[in-house]
Amino acid sequence: MSWTEEEVLTLQRLWDQGLSASQIAQQLGSVTRNAVIGKAHRLGLAGRPSPIRSETPIVRRAKHKGPTCQWPIGDPSTEDFKFCGAPIEAGRPYCAKHCEAAYIKRDNKAA
Repeated sequence: MSWTEEEVLTLQRLWDQGLSASQIAQQLGSVTRNAVIGKAHRLGLAGRPSPIRSETPIVRRAKHKGPTCQWPIGDPSTEDFKFCGAPIEAGRPYCAKHCEAAYIKRDNKAA
């Protein structure tokens, strides 16, 4: 594909405004998302963090020795995100309280 000077300038302007490659391709109308990504890379435009891959939050562990409850508490994209950290139930990744929320008890009387 041959890019016109106007298309390149538009790509650079929209990229700097923070539009996604898909949005830029849609506005240009004559290129695909992958073409926009390739051209941005060849132009040396600043990369952006992936919306899919976010930074892994720091996991704060409780002072309890041994395996701790892995029930997530809060929003993983914030600094106050953590895991429960209470002692786990044997053979489970959660404490008793969170096992009740996570697992459905089977009713032996059901047909």
